Amino acid sequence: MQSSFNKIGVIGREQQRGIQEVLQQLLPLLLARDLEVLVEDRLDEQVVDHGCLLATRDEIGEQADLVIVVGGDGSLLSAARTLAKYETPVLGINRGRLGFLTDITPDQIEKQVPAVLDGLFVTENRFLLDATVYRDDHVVGRADALNDVVVNSGTSAQMIEFELYIDDSFVYRQRADGLIVSTPTGSTAYSLSGGGPIMHPTLDAMVLVPMFPHALSSRPIVVDGNSKIRIDILERNRIHPPVTCDGQVNMTARPGDSVLVYKKQHALTLLHPMGHSFYSSCRDKLRWGDALVN
Repeated sequence: MQSSFNKIGVIGREQQRGIQEVLQQLLPLLLARDLEVLVEDRLDEQVVDHGCLLATRDEIGEQADLVIVVGGDGSLLSAARTLAKYETPVLGINRGRLGFLTDITPDQIEKQVPAVLDGLFVTENRFLLDATVYRDDHVVGRADALNDVVVNSGTSAQMIEFELYIDDSFVYRQRADGLIVSTPTGSTAYSLSGGGPIMHPTLDAMVLVPMFPHALSSRPIVVDGNSKIRIDILERNRIHPPVTCDGQVNMTARPGDSVLVYKKQHALTLLHPMGHSFYSSCRDKLRWGDALVN
């Protein structure tokens, strides 16, 4: 089968453990198929004498037909926030720990990467969140997230008090360590640690998970994916709560600020090898059924 991809981008973190070994295996495979390969410029020391072109992450998003991310889920989260707006499909090679998003292992590269290049893959669209911090009706911060947006106290010694609105409808006033607003993609990440449900990645929904709420009746809420979430930081707070996107991008809110969270227009197109199963990933990564085996 003729490949539908002609220009391939390769992205990763230069300090990622084992990335050089993966690149030494991956790049010759791509070049042997007469594909044009754009390697992220921050990896320049890892690709000496490979004959690949160097480019910024945005240039890769604009020009590539497919982007291969080498690293863990954190690497893919970082890449997704740039690549989604270009609607460039992304394939992940795992050099991290869990690998919910980067599901090709290094020993599968020679078999699964060529199959994907030949059109044998499963496509998933994963939506992202846009988080905006408003102060006196002015935007003071904006970022996006594939996993989650977290508003928290920034300290284990204090709670924050906030009001939650969904589609401008008042939900509750809460005292807690914070609130996690998660996509289905992020439901197996920080949200899960906070007691949130696992959601299938194709669901058009968000989950709101209170962090150590000062009320036993406060539980996670699953809402429509097109909902507009507003978190008002009450004036009586004495701390400036951080607003974190995917655990990687940080903004700082003040008492009286509002944080608006909603679905972004552009989604991430994520490619998986044929036979990929979300439930199989859960069994493997979350070790479902281990107690029965033992």
